[in-house]
Amino acid sequence: MIRLSLPLRQALAKLTLPVLFAVSFGVVLLGRLDVQVGERARSSLADALAPVYAAMAGPLGAVRAGLGGMTGVFSAETENARLAAEITRLRHWQAVALALAAQNRSLKAALHWVPSPAPEFVTARVVADAGGLYARAMLLSTGPNHFVRKNQIVLSDGSLVGRITEIGSRSARVLLITDLNSRLPVLLVGGHGRAILAGTNGPRPRLIFWSGTAPREGEQVVTAGIAAGIPPDLPIGVVHYTAHHIPEIVPNADLDRLDTVQIVSGGVDAPAVSTPSGAGPG
Repeated sequence: MIRLSLPLRQALAKLTLPVLFAVSFGVVLLGRLDVQVGERARSSLADALAPVYAAMAGPLGAVRAGLGGMTGVFSAETENARLAAEITRLRHWQAVALALAAQNRSLKAALHWVPSPAPEFVTARVVADAGGLYARAMLLSTGPNHFVRKNQIVLSDGSLVGRITEIGSRSARVLLITDLNSRLPVLLVGGHGRAILAGTNGPRPRLIFWSGTAPREGEQVVTAGIAAGIPPDLPIGVVHYTAHHIPEIVPNADLDRLDTVQIVSGGVDAPAVSTPSGAGPG
């Protein structure tokens, strides 16, 4: 074994960095001067490594599949535990619901309660987002000989989306609750306060002129039932405060992706609710 003196080793150590820098600069310069040389070098390297990659692909794929299977087993165990806990909670609430339903039936029988007739409805398909006089409206295809009338309410999956404003022989136009011309009295379920739901021409209407305490974040909002032709307790959405602390309503229904809606009977020729456009707490 050749032993180098300490001064010689120190000199070689000082020369290592300049030599590597010179070699790198030469390689870069060579690639700049002759592009084909660089391409051929890369191609040759890729050709040489391709069999290695192909040979390693099988074992690596088996390892990945095994790891994926183990991850799937752990995920399945976690999901099973979550589902078991969810089933336990659902069974508890099912028992509570059955008990409340039985109590409700007994109270109704004791009070000789007469239930309200279930509203009738027809289903129509949304064919266009045609505003016409309004910025937020949609056009329904109702077909000939329909029984749709003005001011009938329109639902999607049981939630209020608007009211009929115009009717034709085969179509009807719906004013959505998000339109600036829409005003609707609503009830705040949590605090039992009342407010006016006002459209903004944006994706969400907002609450104005509320009574009592301010609406709470996440509070459910339903129809108040004091406007002519609008039944009470129809779900609309939940309260959400903006960055400027304005209470908006996130509708339950996706108003931008309505396909079919239900037109509920009632409210024929009922006057529309209108308030000034200003907003503020009651």
